[in-house]
Amino acid sequence: MNKIFATCPKGLEELLASELKSLGADKVGLTVAGVFAEGAVSFAYKACLWSRVANRILLPLAKFKVINDNDLHQGIKKVPWHLHLTPRESIAVDFSGSNDAIRHTQFGAQRVKDGIVDALQEYFGDRSDVDLKNPDIRINVRLSKDQVNVSLDLSGDSLHKRGYRAAMVAAPLKENLAAALLLRAGWLDISAQGGALIDPMCGSGTLLIEGAMMAADIAPNLNREKFGFHGWLQHDKVLWGGVRQDAIDRCQLGLARNLPEIRGYDKDSRAIKSSQENIASAGLDKHVRVTPKPMLAFKIPTHTQIEHGLMICNPPYGERWGDAEELRPLYQSLGELAKRECPGWRLAIMTSNAELAGELRLRANKKYKLFNGAIPSQFLLYQLRSEAEKIDVISPQETPVDHETVMTEGAKMFANRLKKNFRKLNSWINQSEVNCYRLYDADMPEYAVAVDVYDQAIHVQEYAPPSDIESHQAEKHLGEVREVISQHLRGNTSRAFFKERRRQKGDSQYQRKDGHQEKSASFNVTEGKAVFEVNLAVYLDTGLFLDHRPVRRMICDMAKGKRFLNLFCYTATATVHAALGGATSSLSIDMSSSYIDWAERNFILNKMDINCHQLLKEDCLGWLANATKVNNRETQFDLIFLDPPTFSNSKKMDSVLDIQRDHVKLIKDTMLILAPNGILVFSNNFRNFSMSTSIEEHYRVENITKKTLDPDFQRNQKIHNCWLIRHYE
Repeated sequence: MNKIFATCPKGLEELLASELKSLGADKVGLTVAGVFAEGAVSFAYKACLWSRVANRILLPLAKFKVINDNDLHQGIKKVPWHLHLTPRESIAVDFSGSNDAIRHTQFGAQRVKDGIVDALQEYFGDRSDVDLKNPDIRINVRLSKDQVNVSLDLSGDSLHKRGYRAAMVAAPLKENLAAALLLRAGWLDISAQGGALIDPMCGSGTLLIEGAMMAADIAPNLNREKFGFHGWLQHDKVLWGGVRQDAIDRCQLGLARNLPEIRGYDKDSRAIKSSQENIASAGLDKHVRVTPKPMLAFKIPTHTQIEHGLMICNPPYGERWGDAEELRPLYQSLGELAKRECPGWRLAIMTSNAELAGELRLRANKKYKLFNGAIPSQFLLYQLRSEAEKIDVISPQETPVDHETVMTEGAKMFANRLKKNFRKLNSWINQSEVNCYRLYDADMPEYAVAVDVYDQAIHVQEYAPPSDIESHQAEKHLGEVREVISQHLRGNTSRAFFKERRRQKGDSQYQRKDGHQEKSASFNVTEGKAVFEVNLAVYLDTGLFLDHRPVRRMICDMAKGKRFLNLFCYTATATVHAALGGATSSLSIDMSSSYIDWAERNFILNKMDINCHQLLKEDCLGWLANATKVNNRETQFDLIFLDPPTFSNSKKMDSVLDIQRDHVKLIKDTMLILAPNGILVFSNNFRNFSMSTSIEEHYRVENITKKTLDPDFQRNQKIHNCWLIRHYE
């Protein structure tokens, strides 16, 4: 009995465990990005040959503690390498991880190599050669928390490299990720029932090829000439020959059957050419057809009767190519095309952009979290209905419910919590004359939404549900939320706005969500003496951060006679309060054209003098770097509001911003342009933020977070952090 460890992309562990069981594993155990399994040597061979999901199949040899580099060298020497290789076999070491002693993977790999060749020298009187490109034996070493795990890599090259990819296109899916998507989408069952496979944006054809290999029962690595175990001393050639011959027989039987219709389309003729080369390389050119055709021209093939199937694709989502704003029409067209051409089919979409997925106007039956390389992504499954049903379509305006309908117990619980919260806030609302406030913020984890009141409208943002709540249950809870909100408004759902809210990247928080609702969603609200434009549908955020209400009041109180600077100004609501509080001048900076335009409208609403209060569209980090070089009395400010995002890698920025990592430099640069008696108001919304001691050593720092939370945000005291920072006198 052998123990192995199979690695896989993060998020695919359950799929891999199920696959290994089907290949003969006696026991399996899941961990992050991998599965432990036990089985005979034949099982390890089958895993290398047949796994569609795994990256590598590792045979653990040893684990030990490493405090210094000598521990690593000596621990490696103690492994009985003579049982696994001789000096005739060339080696390569894959090393990952670090600790205080082993800080670089190259150094770690070197010490491992030294230990192996020293051990072989002592046993055989000879040393192995190193071959980084094509070794006979590959050693995998992982260092984590001062413990090293040493394994023999039975797979050799990563198993996602099937060998058929003769040509490439931009941002291709890795083969094992493509296979995992097909498995998640239920392609094995669909193909067994004669269903078709269609990819309307097929690129290099990876999904089509993997789908055809599944339908034909072809082992994904059947054409691979070399595995890592071929150089292993314990390799059983006879046993391996039997495993491989069985796969060859199954392949021949599979290709002799009539495979389902497998078609791909792409508007890029170069992509189609690449796809054709890859399909031919995989030996599937008689079974998979691709055609140069734009998505909008797609029609279900009519040369044969196709009653059902799977439409699957990996459309661009603004991560590697294509601006996300420009991709909205593509997603809208894809949703319409799927509903029109493929009623009754299953639709499967891979994307990292939840906003773009929302443009499909379809309700996902299942959502899976996974990673496309390093990109956090979602895999969404939709069951397309007939034209008569139309229950997949998500309307931003929910149809009013029948008020004679008895609410579910869950809906009653949610409704009671809203009433309870309102009773608690009612006195404060009346006394403070607040008309925009948070009524509910995921108080009950299963109802993972935030409910905000904007005068006479209600804005509902859906959070990602807790991991222990199934997607179908989360959908049920969201339906109950909609039901309660609709009843609360007595059917006036034109003033209720529902949004999904997921962690955003780059410029996605700036992007428009639903243009056709812009007119009804945009209106003015008041906050003290200020008037602000809000929009509850078009963008992810509304134009007014409700949790910063006390911060804006404080800025108003401090601004009289001051020169005010607002960095990362968003819609410049803080600047409006500063101006109303008597600031003599202000400068508000943001890199978003949309928000600068919005800020200008807020200035006009509040009759601000644009000669004294200026707006600037620019990357704040770049502007700050230049301002610190010029630094003089004329370029200093008496009051500065610095409220940066937690993380930003926008293409419009010259660098990546990580607020925990970069806050020291950001604050110190800002303090260079703060007047001697000035005040910096520094805020961020990173829940786990920790202020560096170097800031506290250089400046007078006062944490005022608790003072900047009104009663409607007392339930969520990690909504933001806030400090006052001054120069020492």
